[in-house]
Amino acid sequence: MGVAVWALIAYIAIIVIWNGVLKRNIGEAMLIGFAGVCLFGGTGFFELAWAGIADALAEEVVFAALAFVFMGYLLTRLGLIQQQVTVLNSIFGRLRGGAGYVSTSAAALLGGPAGSGSGIAASVGSVTIPWMTRSNWRPDLAASLVAGNAGLGISIPPSSSMFLLLGSAAVAPVLTADQLFVPALVGGLWTVAYRFLVVFLWVRRHKIAATDASDLVPLRVALREGWTSLLVYAGILVPVLMTLDFGVALMESRVGEAAGDVSIVVWIPVLTVLATFAVAWKRLPRTARGWSELLGDMAPRYAVIGATLFFAFAAAASLGELGLVDQLTAIMNGLDAPAFVIATLVGLLLVVIAAPLTGTATIAAVGGVAFSALTAAGMAPAAAATAIMIFASTEGASPPGAAPIYIASGIAQVDPARTFGRLILWFVIPTLVIGVLVATGVLPI
Repeated sequence: MGVAVWALIAYIAIIVIWNGVLKRNIGEAMLIGFAGVCLFGGTGFFELAWAGIADALAEEVVFAALAFVFMGYLLTRLGLIQQQVTVLNSIFGRLRGGAGYVSTSAAALLGGPAGSGSGIAASVGSVTIPWMTRSNWRPDLAASLVAGNAGLGISIPPSSSMFLLLGSAAVAPVLTADQLFVPALVGGLWTVAYRFLVVFLWVRRHKIAATDASDLVPLRVALREGWTSLLVYAGILVPVLMTLDFGVALMESRVGEAAGDVSIVVWIPVLTVLATFAVAWKRLPRTARGWSELLGDMAPRYAVIGATLFFAFAAAASLGELGLVDQLTAIMNGLDAPAFVIATLVGLLLVVIAAPLTGTATIAAVGGVAFSALTAAGMAPAAAATAIMIFASTEGASPPGAAPIYIASGIAQVDPARTFGRLILWFVIPTLVIGVLVATGVLPI
């Protein structure tokens, strides 16, 4: 194995030991893990560290995650969340675990347009995590569900990952978007169906009850008193609409080619924070002291989630500089085994690569190689491509480097380490199995 693979193993071990065994802060663990990766650069330690830091500084997801933490804090502090929960409970509160089913549905609906696990975790989590925790879900369960659902941004078409895969040299000659869209959608729906099963089982395993009928407000009354609180989600709706065909055409007619530079991950939190200010204008502090107290109360949240996200992305960039992708690709190219074994090994390698990177980066780097390995073993092109997207979708739930874990945990205000084992057991391993079954034709697409 190459030095980058050993660096990845050391990185994971450092984080698990520092946070899981020694019970130290996850932010500290990510910092020390990043330093551990850089040590594998030898005399190039500082150059490798700077490359990672520079990449993290330019990463828009870090900004988006912090902005969503701020938005969630404002919604809670200004009383808007309570109004929203009252409305939502009046609709779904009589269903056991209703908030979990809505959270999963929202992640699936946003999957294709968002195309980003972090974007889904932030946008869906900011709404549904506070709702779940107020309707009998434990905070760590709520965070786990949102992080586990984040992968739908990769597996549900038409995601950016799908087009990246179709554009690779290995895939382009044998598969078109028209040929892949329906199989990829069916494959994505298998992963959605599994997530509904998870909610069903969790609701019963953890005895999550329906909201007490005496606590439910009639819908008409709830809407009359709290309908304005729902307007803040225009900040989510507008960027999503701008990613659809008519939205892109409208933007291009106004700003030209710059429309392609609009980032849904950045604009969702920005517009939602602005909408929150507009809706809750009368509840905002009117003095400098009031603002100081409001901002001071939320500062501790940034100390952990900010450091965690920053050093997670920095470590991923440094691992890339060490040649992680090339070294894992070499391992993949050497595979020679029956189809089921090939599918499993390819899936494992993609899961390993997607853990410190993102699903999109994983597909861009090794999607073509994985496709060649699967089709060479006799798997149908559409099934192979769909399976690759499913494998890469574990990026949202793969500890310790997956950004959606820290975004969801930050919103739920829980230690991310509390979600690690649950995410591996309930999301990473089952998603790997689903991908293998799709690739080998056991699950029809």
